[in-house]
Amino acid sequence: MTNRLIRMPEVCEKIGMGRTAVYDLMEHKGFPRPVRLSSRYVAWSEAEVDEWINQRLAERDDTINA
Repeated sequence: MTNRLIRMPEVCEKIGMGRTAVYDLMEHKGFPRPVRLSSRYVAWSEAEVDEWINQRLAERDDTINA
């Protein structure tokens, strides 16, 4: 597991959604919260984002197999 931090453009690329959707997901869908790097910068744990993606895939698979 990596402790790499990724910024918003890479988060958006990983999940295939835009910036507004990322903040909406944080508010309503349990998307990982960012880590404050400074007064102007935040980043996300790549491992937490990957885990969130894997959870969505598992939910999909559970729905298909049900």
